[in-house]
This record gives sequence, C-alpha cells and structure tokens, in this order.
Amino acid sequence: MLRYALKRLVSLILSLAVASLVIFLVVEVAPGDPASFMLGVNAQPDTVAALRTELGLDQGKLARYLSWAAGMLSGDFGTSYTYRTPVAGMIADRLWVSLPLALYALTLSTLIAFPAGIYAAARRGKPGDMAVMGATQLGVAVPNFWFAMMLVLIFAINLRWFGAGGFPGWDAGLRAGLHALTLPAIALALPQAAILTRVMRSALLDILGEDFMRTARAKGLSRRQALWRHGVRNALIPVLTIIGLQFSFLLAGAIIIEQVFYLPGLGRLVFQAISSRDLIVVESVVMLLVFAVITVNFLVDLAYALVDPRLRSRT
Repeated sequence: MLRYALKRLVSLILSLAVASLVIFLVVEVAPGDPASFMLGVNAQPDTVAALRTELGLDQGKLARYLSWAAGMLSGDFGTSYTYRTPVAGMIADRLWVSLPLALYALTLSTLIAFPAGIYAAARRGKPGDMAVMGATQLGVAVPNFWFAMMLVLIFAINLRWFGAGGFPGWDAGLRAGLHALTLPAIALALPQAAILTRVMRSALLDILGEDFMRTARAKGLSRRQALWRHGVRNALIPVLTIIGLQFSFLLAGAIIIEQVFYLPGLGRLVFQAISSRDLIVVESVVMLLVFAVITVNFLVDLAYALVDPRLRSRT
C-alpha cells in the first residue's frame, strides 16, 4: 500500500508542476494590460510604466513564473493588483464560504443518492425503480442555475423561509451560516445526486450478476441481504470516482450559483479578478482549485486500493 501511495504522490507532484505552467501561460496570453486597465485609457505612458514596475510586470515571463511558483510553495500567493492586499488572505476569506458549500452540497447529494440508488437496484423494473430513474433523468436535464432561481422564487420570495442571497459570515453562528448556504447547496446537490444515483444503481446491478452474488444467494441469503452484505461494498469503486469528481466540480464550478445567491466565494472572486485583469489573483485561485482537484483524485485512488486490494498489484 505504501509503494502504491508513493507512486500516486509522485504523479500528483508532476501534475501540479505541469498545471502551474499551463495556468501561468494561459493567463499571461490573455489580452489586456493590468496596469493600463487600472489607470484608464487616458493614463500617461510613464505612469503606466511606473505601475508596471511596481507590480513586477516589467520582468520576463520566466522570472515572474518562477517567483510566483516559489511563493506558492512557501504559502505566499503575492499581492493583488487591484486591492493591494495579500492574495492568500483573500483566498482564505472566500474559501471559508466555498469549501463549506461544496461539502454541504456533497453531503446532501450522497445522502440522497445512496438510498435512492440502492432502492432502485433492489426493485429493478418495478414502479419504484422507474420513478427513481424518471426523477434522475429530470435532475440531469434541469440546469442548476435555473433550479437555483426557482428555489429563490419559491423559498425566498414567496415563502420567505430563506434569504434571497448573501452570506452573514460564520461570526453570526453556525446555524445562520448553514441557513444561508442551504438553498445554494440544494441547487448544487440535486443534479449531482441524480448522476450519483444512476451510477450507484448501475454498479449494483452489475454486481448482482456476478458469480459470488449467486453463491451468496445459494447459501440462503435473500436478494436484499446479499445486496447489503456483498453488493454495496463491491459497487463502491465507480461511486467513489463520481464522488471525487463531484467534490472537485462543486468546489471549482460553483461560480454561477455563487453569482445567483451573491455568495462571496472563490467563484465570485475569480469572476471579479478576471473583470479587473487582476492576473495574480486569477492564477492563484485557479491553481488552488487545480490542487484541490488533483488532491481529491489522489485520495480517491487511495480509497480504491483500500476497497479493492487487487488494484495495488496492478500499478
């Protein structure tokens, strides 16, 4: 297991190195000069040049990349061009919104999908199975931003059970924070729950046809007992894959939901940074999100090896 983990760790480090270079190059080739954008179209050339020097934009791309990469390794993400504050502090403030939102949504989707997928697999071809599959088809088809707006219309404007947007901060208490994140978490969770339910059902149905399941039935276990004792664990590998991908999506791809609910998360921070050509913020946030995605995949690989020890000898 240790050898397997070390190989995956080396792969993670190499992936992060390549990702950092790609992110830097892609952001740097985007049109527009941050100094010119900040000073406006009527700024004098010498003023723009002075600001470029102050921001470190007059250095070569290689020197800037190495400086940025070395800073990230030590926890220094640089200083925002627009706000003139450390990027690390800005990311930390926004992460305390985006990370709980992603975990909240992932918890909801898992709590919905696991019992729904198992229920559908246990009743294959019956009305209950068809009802679950119909609901998941609808969940996959409906865009989450439209669903988010419907949640606001029903539960915030009409029923007034929740606020229409904004975040009071965790200083207001855990209950107030979770209350503000509930509608956004539901908007993110239900489409993901639909996907996870279908994967869970499909994986269980595949397992039910295996020889060891027929052996378990021959030894006297009912279909339900064999499903719970032997089927669920063996169906976890594809499910773990989807859960890992979903967490990465929920953390990195919630920008539209954060815009709908006016949440001060990482998605809105990236959107604002792109609008103001704050390159250092864009690079740092995107790199952090890539790090989260690659790390989650690394942890999922380790979970694979724990669930199915045969995978350790294949790598």
